[in-house]
Amino acid sequence: MDSITRSYERSAQLSLFRQVYLWMAMALAITGFMALLVAGSPALLAMIYSSKLTFFGLIIAELALVWYLSARIQRISFTTATLMFIIYSLLNGAMLSSIFILYTASSIASTFFVTAGTFGVMCVYGYLTKRDLTSIGNICLMAVIGLIIAGVVNIFLQSNTMSLIISGVGVLIFVGLTAYDTQKIKQMLFSEGMEVNDSTKKIALLGSLTLYLDFINLFLYLLRFLGDRRN
Repeated sequence: MDSITRSYERSAQLSLFRQVYLWMAMALAITGFMALLVAGSPALLAMIYSSKLTFFGLIIAELALVWYLSARIQRISFTTATLMFIIYSLLNGAMLSSIFILYTASSIASTFFVTAGTFGVMCVYGYLTKRDLTSIGNICLMAVIGLIIAGVVNIFLQSNTMSLIISGVGVLIFVGLTAYDTQKIKQMLFSEGMEVNDSTKKIALLGSLTLYLDFINLFLYLLRFLGDRRN
């Protein structure tokens, strides 16, 4: 491969890598807009949180969308995958509307900026580090399972101390996953011979979804520490 071709390929890969973060930012903006919209509508809030069928139906729909995108993304078109990502962002926004009822707007905003700063630092670290983060990523992924189990157990225990411990561990886990996922996405998109086409765009879109989930989870766990609850 000559230097001109290599330079063009590198430029295209960098452009696609940047798009990963643009798509993630787009999804976060959609989620935030939807959350504000639902939070400002008593009728929509009642429809979601007063009906167990609607509430659990939305949760199941979210899980199904993430599973389908992860498992089938190479079998669907890039346009369809993008549309599904947007729908997921809207559903997640509707489910996150409750934070505007539970916490003050100023504490939500300040926590968002803390999350953005932490997330940005870990993305830069994941991109620049020469250290292989695979082992850290695997530990964090396994820890997520323990985190979910602990969260379910605490639903019955209602322990504030355990809730704080879970939140602290959750922050550490998703800080680690942010760096790991950034490195993994970089390795996939910058592999030699990788061309920018619909297939690689779908890989990048899936990477955007992964980072979006890292950001949302990091934000929610930090909010439990930094958020001021409404009286």
